Amino acid sequence: MTIVMQTISKSQLKSQLLGYLRKVETEKKDLIVTHLGKPVVKITPYKEDPEKILKSLRGSVIYHEDYDPSEPIGLEDWEALK
Repeated sequence: MTIVMQTISKSQLKSQLLGYLRKVETEKKDLIVTHLGKPVVKITPYKEDPEKILKSLRGSVIYHEDYDPSEPIGLEDWEALK
């Protein structure tokens, strides 16, 4: 199955921006904007799943019992500077 992306000129986009943005949102298809017949911008529907982001962060926080966040950090505490 071939997916054909819709292309429009910058002047068409300028005059009907909200309509094209709604179309990208509802149809979930990319829109290519052209200038003098050459593609310059690709408008893509947002596809990120918020649950996926939260799941990727689970377990990534490190807890140190001996660390007091209110204490200043000295140069010897920064491993990257050694």
